[in-house]
Amino acid sequence: MAPALAGLRRDHPGVRIDLRMTDPEDPLLEVEQGRADLALVIAPRTRPREDVELVHLLDDAYDAVLPAGHRLASRETIALVELADEQWVGSEPPGPCLEPVLEACAAAGFSPDFVVQSEDYPTAQGFVAAGLGIGLMPRMGLGPGPGSGTPAVAGGRHPGVVVRPVRDPRPVRSVYAAVRKVSLGRPPVRALLEALRQGAAPRRSASA
Repeated sequence: MAPALAGLRRDHPGVRIDLRMTDPEDPLLEVEQGRADLALVIAPRTRPREDVELVHLLDDAYDAVLPAGHRLASRETIALVELADEQWVGSEPPGPCLEPVLEACAAAGFSPDFVVQSEDYPTAQGFVAAGLGIGLMPRMGLGPGPGSGTPAVAGGRHPGVVVRPVRDPRPVRSVYAAVRKVSLGRPPVRALLEALRQGAAPRRSASA
């Protein structure tokens, strides 16, 4: 979002940008009621109204985050069921970002044992690094790996953790832009949507 907004401000300096967090229980509400032109949402639970268009931006896979020296740290990939008996560090509040984790674990035949809860990825990684448990965190929340050439997100990766892909199944959250159809005729909104698409493209390739 940040690079897309910076580009919009550069190309449309007269446009006022009002960025805010919205109700995670109903992220489409601001757009449907006309209080926002565009919203980023995770896997909407309900179909939007006919005057709102959903644009798929990317699928963001979850990876296992392990303490350095963990028994599975040397694996290239980890079967999700291998984490069934671990203690877990939670990094998501209840809602659409936690649901892919719970659903994937259920499909693998277990329910994760959360012993520590954080709603902040850097803090959660710190708990993992301290050996309090393992976690599943989305790649966008973890930032790039060493030498990836991708700009880092806030917080980045903790030096005391090891990140490995999981399989059977691999949890994924889907990210969409919800846009008022009437707003698609406005050049700044179209420019922001295109910038979001371009920003998502490298991450789509990395998650493939």
